[in-house]
Amino acid sequence: MRIVQIIDSLEVGGAERMAINYANSLANKIEFSGLVSTRNEGLLLDHIDQKVTYLFLKRKSTIDLIAIFRLRNYLKKNKVDFIHAHSSSFFIAVLVKITMPWIKIIWHDHYGISQNLALRKNLTLKFSSFLFSGIISVNDSLQKWARNYLNCKNLIYFPNFIIKSAVFFDDFQLKGNDGQRIICVANLRPQKNHELLINGAKEINEKFPEWTFHLIGKDFNDSYSANLLELVRKKGLSETVFFYGAVNNVQELLKQSEIAVLTSLSEGLPLAVLEYGLANLPVVATNVGEISKVIPSSKEGLIIDSNNLGQFINSVQILIENQHIRKSLGKQLNFYVKRNFGEKSILKEYMTWLKPLTTITK
Repeated sequence: MRIVQIIDSLEVGGAERMAINYANSLANKIEFSGLVSTRNEGLLLDHIDQKVTYLFLKRKSTIDLIAIFRLRNYLKKNKVDFIHAHSSSFFIAVLVKITMPWIKIIWHDHYGISQNLALRKNLTLKFSSFLFSGIISVNDSLQKWARNYLNCKNLIYFPNFIIKSAVFFDDFQLKGNDGQRIICVANLRPQKNHELLINGAKEINEKFPEWTFHLIGKDFNDSYSANLLELVRKKGLSETVFFYGAVNNVQELLKQSEIAVLTSLSEGLPLAVLEYGLANLPVVATNVGEISKVIPSSKEGLIIDSNNLGQFINSVQILIENQHIRKSLGKQLNFYVKRNFGEKSILKEYMTWLKPLTTITK
């Protein structure tokens, strides 16, 4: 098989990282594994395996003829069978397929606001889906939505998977004391509900002033992030809650942390929780999206109701006060993530699913 992953950017985000995970993992398993970034590069560029054939399209507009023909030449030169298009990159894949009808498009849906799918309307996607050979959804809700709304019946659910970075990055030290850091990996978007974390940090700081919170994720420099910074200032948490922006060495920063949290109002299947597990960290997370599939019981982590401040504070306090519980939860989550969200098993299912499509001409 000859497969290329297409993604709009290489900024730090879940869809972007999955595009790289697929490209890197497939590089040792198939004839050709490629990766195309259409609009922007970013911090994740450094994570691409040397065996992956990479192209940056420099796409300037929705219908950029130069970018389209650049992509077409790349696909033709490398005799690509499948375009694995992630999120909104499906459109340029469709434009190319019109001129190369033998190319098969797999669309990967990473939509993260699964609680409001009834409001999700996209006519361009709906009509484009006539040309899809298959659709991958990262959770059950998205798969049901695709079945009811889109025009491709070859649907499958694959959970996200995590791989260890093979790239070495310069050491970067988090602030605060070793053994007393709480980390949250989430871009600064409203659905991530950092307000809950900050409000909880105020209460926790009064009981455990040595413990600090470390927020990793892209700052879009909008009203949401401005409000978060103001909330931290008003609550007097400038030496307790720290923002670092987007980073390309998350796994290294997790090693410097003792507890991991995710306070989202909405999720798909967040890579952050998988990374927490890979790092042997105990987790407090809200019960949204597919998080309960990663943390199925109290043996693997502490699940709280969405936007429940009291539960958040109590759960974090339990972990602060009980090192034994922290170690046990981290160990169990690590075992569960490796067993159920490892790249080997998911890539095997992925290849099995694609194989019949190689004989189908669209």
